[in-house]
Amino acid sequence: MSGSLDYDLERPIRTPDLSSPPLMTKRARWLVVLGFLLPGSAQLLAGNRKLGRFGIGVTIGAIVLAVIALLGLTFARAATLSVLTNGLFLFVLQWLVVGVGIMWLVLGIDTLRLTKLVKVKPKWRVPVAILSVLLTVLPVAGAAWAATLINSGRGAIGSIFIGAPAVAPIDGRYNILLLGTDAGSDREGMRPDSISLVSVDAKTGQSVIIGLPRELINMPFPEESPMSSIHPNGFGVAPNSFGDWGGCYTTCYLNAVYTEVEDFPDMYEGLYPDAASKGSEPGIEATKDAVQGATGLDPQFYVLLNMDAFSNIIDALGGVTVNVPEPLPIGGGIDEYTGELVNVDEWIDPGEQHLNGYYAQWFARSRYGSANGDYDRMQRQRDLQAAILAQMNPTNVLLRFQEIAAAGTQLVKTDIPDSMLGRFVDLAGKARGHEIVNVELVPPTVDPEDPNYSVIRDLVAQGVAAASPQPEGDAQ
Repeated sequence: MSGSLDYDLERPIRTPDLSSPPLMTKRARWLVVLGFLLPGSAQLLAGNRKLGRFGIGVTIGAIVLAVIALLGLTFARAATLSVLTNGLFLFVLQWLVVGVGIMWLVLGIDTLRLTKLVKVKPKWRVPVAILSVLLTVLPVAGAAWAATLINSGRGAIGSIFIGAPAVAPIDGRYNILLLGTDAGSDREGMRPDSISLVSVDAKTGQSVIIGLPRELINMPFPEESPMSSIHPNGFGVAPNSFGDWGGCYTTCYLNAVYTEVEDFPDMYEGLYPDAASKGSEPGIEATKDAVQGATGLDPQFYVLLNMDAFSNIIDALGGVTVNVPEPLPIGGGIDEYTGELVNVDEWIDPGEQHLNGYYAQWFARSRYGSANGDYDRMQRQRDLQAAILAQMNPTNVLLRFQEIAAAGTQLVKTDIPDSMLGRFVDLAGKARGHEIVNVELVPPTVDPEDPNYSVIRDLVAQGVAAASPQPEGDAQ
């Protein structure tokens, strides 16, 4: 009796009355909708049960993985992000998504077959067919899009970041050297236009940004630095390996350390032999040591931003909104006879402006017309970097991910290990809850041509203290 009842309940779906168009129409609509909501359910009810169980199992597995990811992002954010940014995981995930897309396509086509359209009411045949195709093609297209995004992300991570183990913080902080370069054809060697050191609390994400003038001189090198044997009293300070008169091959400015080491191997040959294996270069390692000597903080990583490539990522983002403090010239130069600014192509007007890549690049690059010259230029470059990061919201990034990933490989070079991406993304999220402390080592506080490094280190220490968690006993 029970078996007969089960058969009667199943019959309208699995063994329907083919002579009843109303029943077949209702059945077709249900199969299409159920097949979309729970892939495999149409096969389980009306077709190959083995295929149906496979489809439902894969679907439930995908839902479980998504729930686990959400729980991980809620309760173990850093660890989960580390997994989600792992190259091997992304490779496996990419092909799993492709597999799910193929499965959905197979199930969708089979569901359309199971509807037996020729037995459906004539006026419903086209709507049912269109609905079935749409509910098959849209998820398959979504899976293809997701697989493409994952592949782009995996490629960008592999191109930008190095494969290396995670590094522990120093005194509870991660220190990252930011170098902004403007790689133009008229430039000889790589000389950063902006130099900043970012120190981030490893637990709270509280950050201090220390801005260093590129014309800073006499930087002392740590005793353990190979540069200290050549410049024992500071960069270019006498006496040194150049003689009792001191000096160096370049300007002896902070931004010339890279060129000094990279372009003059006769004096600096063999320094930092393991730099390449760590994703760095001897010139960058020497710059790290110079910044450490100046500030007292040890830069563990560097991030080199090619300002010339900023236009690509800004265009990929759809432009960037910045506050232009004053009229800024595009092009132009100072007439050596009159001292006036001439040959300006056009001006960027002051006020809040939404700039495309070309104009944003000139916002950061413009050399003339500012009261404080290069120091104002350095500040605009930092403002532009902050504006780009602020406008890289999830929606914007997802919609333009491929363009951003492609531009990012041209924009960024770093020695940050890929194993630390999750940790830093987590810290970046936490940093939004704190006000960034800025320490600008520029005139009148600091004279780059006659720096007092004891004062500089005190200023840096105060900035770090202000960007550190408040002791519990001092909480108000």
